[in-house]
Amino acid sequence: MPRYYEDKPEEEGACAGVREDLGLCLLQSDCVLKEGKSPRQCLKEGNCKALKVSFFECKRSMLDARSRFRGRKGY
Repeated sequence: MPRYYEDKPEEEGACAGVREDLGLCLLQSDCVLKEGKSPRQCLKEGNCKALKVSFFECKRSMLDARSRFRGRKGY
């Protein structure tokens, strides 16, 4: 569930909301809590895949020249 709110200031960067949600998802996953692995290892194993793809698309849209007209992907 996204925790990003529109009235929150965007001083942290373009994809800060997606990055924050990805970090919370990884820290609350069973891989980290029960198995004791690091969030980086859990990300490589495929946990929180939808947020990982969303964060990648947001970062990629920052480099895309068409995003000036269409807007950045993500939220």
